[in-house]
Amino acid sequence: MEAALDFSIWALFLRATLTVKIVMIMLLVTSVWSWAIIVNKLLAYRVEKRRARKFDTVFWSGEPLDELYDQIGTKPKGASERVFCAGIGEWRRSHKQNGALIPGAQSRIERSMDVAIAKEADRIQGGLSVLASIGSVAPFIGLFGTVWGIMNAFIEIAEAQSTSLAVVAPGIAEALLATGLGLLAAIPAVVFYNKLASDSDRIIAGQEAFADEFATILSRQLEG
Repeated sequence: MEAALDFSIWALFLRATLTVKIVMIMLLVTSVWSWAIIVNKLLAYRVEKRRARKFDTVFWSGEPLDELYDQIGTKPKGASERVFCAGIGEWRRSHKQNGALIPGAQSRIERSMDVAIAKEADRIQGGLSVLASIGSVAPFIGLFGTVWGIMNAFIEIAEAQSTSLAVVAPGIAEALLATGLGLLAAIPAVVFYNKLASDSDRIIAGQEAFADEFATILSRQLEG
């Protein structure tokens, strides 16, 4: 009787049917997966913001753009540097050997930075779709485990021909554990998806604003 009334999470898991156990394991894996994405993105966004602030300080310090490009080299760090290198790289390629500009340089520079921003957006937002999927699907997976568990609990009640709490409670508790694990996986995924999506939008908006300002600077040089 003591073993039957053991309501620890481990005991509930061991007593569950194979289907419910599989559901619980899936939910635990998705929870770990979502937390791995969350931690990775929080750290990556913090680094990205710090690099963007550092680059903005250097960019607006008045240092010649060609010298800044040479300092960054072929391995830019951070999204802002990669967008800058895409623009200044196309600027250099748009000059002929005699120093004259190839027609259409402005549009090519803008397109190069737009492509760079699109690539950075894909990189920055990578993994957020997984969080969204976990947040929307995990509760239903947990509910499936609960329905299956309750069905088996009623079967056990019918076989025992007893509706006493000692017979009913273990089966219902095992079934509800699946729903609890589904919510445990879904709630953090939804909360942090909203936060990370907002952070990524601000980072991308900052890159787009920089690209517009940089394109304006280059257009003045082109017109000059």
